[in-house]
Amino acid sequence: MSTANGDHDRELDEALALVCRVPEPAAASTPEPTPAAASAPGQRHRATGWPEARALAARSARALPVRTRRAPLDGALGEVLAGPLEALTDLPSFDTSAMDGWAVAGPGPWIVQEGGILAGGDRPAPLADGEAVRIATGARVPADATAVIRSEHARADTNGQLYADREVIQGQDIRPRGQECHSGDRLLPAGTLVTPAVLGLAAAAGYDELLTVSRPRVEILVLGDELLTAGRPRDGLIRDALGPMAGPWLHALGADVIATRRLGDDAEALHKAVTTSDADLVVTTGGTASGPRDHVHPVLRRAGAELLIDGVAVRPGHPMLLARLTQERFLVGLPGNPLAAVSALLTLAEPLLRGLAGLAPRPPYTAPVRGDVHGHPYDTRLVPVAHRADAAVPLHYNGPAMLRGIATADGLAVVPPGGAVSGQELDILDLPWLGLPWPAGGFT
Repeated sequence: MSTANGDHDRELDEALALVCRVPEPAAASTPEPTPAAASAPGQRHRATGWPEARALAARSARALPVRTRRAPLDGALGEVLAGPLEALTDLPSFDTSAMDGWAVAGPGPWIVQEGGILAGGDRPAPLADGEAVRIATGARVPADATAVIRSEHARADTNGQLYADREVIQGQDIRPRGQECHSGDRLLPAGTLVTPAVLGLAAAAGYDELLTVSRPRVEILVLGDELLTAGRPRDGLIRDALGPMAGPWLHALGADVIATRRLGDDAEALHKAVTTSDADLVVTTGGTASGPRDHVHPVLRRAGAELLIDGVAVRPGHPMLLARLTQERFLVGLPGNPLAAVSALLTLAEPLLRGLAGLAPRPPYTAPVRGDVHGHPYDTRLVPVAHRADAAVPLHYNGPAMLRGIATADGLAVVPPGGAVSGQELDILDLPWLGLPWPAGGFT
């Protein structure tokens, strides 16, 4: 059930009952993340470390075969090239005028020929030495032309002779065939994110569609009988903050959100939804703790899921989880508190989805923090920050049930156990909004 009542201490205490065992790192080696191990009743295990949890989520996705599709150019934005992009033709495919002006042959002055050459026109007649003809930008340069003179750099007299106002250099303002690339040249490697510029390059190189990695399909299951979908909170009921937030957030992380379903605290409905979904990733909100109406763990056991991560040493969001439903399908369980859910999205869902979408891991960057930052004694903390001048400023309203801080944040600072002092360089996780396409019709 959802835990969005703002009780931080209760969340942390409940989370401690869910932790899983991770291997002790060998001396002078990087610890290898491993799936969560089953525990005996009453036995307490150590939660997966935050860096190890992110690494395991990414590795789980990379272990799967890549699914590809042929995407039309107008449907490939934001996806990743599944193979290298090779030129299908020379670019440009013929000698092209780079300017409006005159195509000339040989030394001047030149006799101006009748008519002119426009972009998209038929192949022009060759020029003989001493001849000139009007030409437009992008038009095919006539055979034997030696240069293009810009309109503002030449003048024609009443006798039809053209004179240059400055020195004419052979080949000036002509884009020769193959200047940018030749047919068969590798333009971009596999794994390149399809941006608007990539779409333009692909179109110029002759492509109508691109071979891309299919975007992972995600279904969201919102749990909790106490959640309202409209109106103000009342009578012990609260508004569902995760349903409206999770879909756009997951889309920004590279997923196609195929459905958002509200199931309440119904274990049978949850079991049916988890076992019948055809999504690559099922995301649940709430219900990951150990209360009487927290059904995620029992449902996963009943469904025969493999629990890969059961609790992460991070605050907020400690009771997040990652499970493998089938060989190629996963479930990420978000805690019910909104900021705790954000922590789980960036800890588990982001590296998993980037791997499924063919995107390379997105490394954090560092920034000095302004002011001391309180830390957890032994867990990582994720704190909303805003960029001010050359520093990251921690924001207020950063409790696990609060969204007021993250709504104005530029990212989340990764605060190590014990906290950080003013001026200390911290890793910053960017929020994934900027530069991504948003669907015109909203989210299901």
